[in-house]
Amino acid sequence: MTSVFIINGFLDSGKTDFINYTITQPYFQDRRTTLLIVCEEGEKEYNDKVLERTRTVIEVIDDEDDFNAKKLTELEKKHRPGRIVIEFNGMWILKNHKLPWNWKVEQQITMINGSTFESYFTNMKSLLAEQIRGSELIIMNRCDGLDDKIASYKRNIKALNQQADIIFENKDGEMNVTLEEDLPYDLTKDPIVLTDKGYGIWYLDALDNMDRYRGRTIEYTGMVLHPPQFPKGYFVPGRMAMTCCAEDIAFLGYACRYDKESELKNRDYIKVKAKVNIEYFEDYGKEGPVLEAISIEPSGKPKEEVISFN
Repeated sequence: MTSVFIINGFLDSGKTDFINYTITQPYFQDRRTTLLIVCEEGEKEYNDKVLERTRTVIEVIDDEDDFNAKKLTELEKKHRPGRIVIEFNGMWILKNHKLPWNWKVEQQITMINGSTFESYFTNMKSLLAEQIRGSELIIMNRCDGLDDKIASYKRNIKALNQQADIIFENKDGEMNVTLEEDLPYDLTKDPIVLTDKGYGIWYLDALDNMDRYRGRTIEYTGMVLHPPQFPKGYFVPGRMAMTCCAEDIAFLGYACRYDKESELKNRDYIKVKAKVNIEYFEDYGKEGPVLEAISIEPSGKPKEEVISFN
């Protein structure tokens, strides 16, 4: 199988700068040829001397119809690369294109220009959402002067892809954007009471800052879901959330241990008071928040049954 790395993003998002930097790094060196397929040529160019030194050859595909398995296979046969890097066109939808059968996507990275994110998220949300959903790493650069917006941007991205690592950068490098004062609930309280908006933000923040909630007690209104694959004694008290647009709604919640879970009915609303444990859970496939119910009470429907992250 041929390893493939896909760098996604709109024009002027920093894809070329990122690739230029990456191919020169010691961790990315390889004695074999690297085939760089460029699907969108911006203002920045690749340095011929750097390409030669890193054994990188460029092929340009600027017509979307030419980005197909047959054409890509021809390029692979022509250069016999050890690996392939694709600077993908942000206006194309990757899932609509079939790669050769022997190409294995090792990583997809999406580059985002922080100064234009709000505009793209408002006007081209579906295209941006496709880029974000398929990526393991998302880098938002040019975030200078955006300190008061970063927390909101992070929530928007996490709502679309909860597992992705997100890096925010300004002219000084990587930014620390995890600020407790940005949270719409009081971490000094016991229990931590979550409003409708607070639940969505807590759900996302708990993914990145598990130690912040380890052993803490939370209280909120949630909807019952019994995933069929869950072991006996576990259910999910979560909420429906709009992650992108009205047509893109998902159920968000963590596993909860409760000895009377079989008495709860799917889609019923309940008031949950639970301790947050951080432990391995098989359905997660890794360590994560697992709630331990302290009390469960019936509850009426919340005013807003579908929450948002804005």
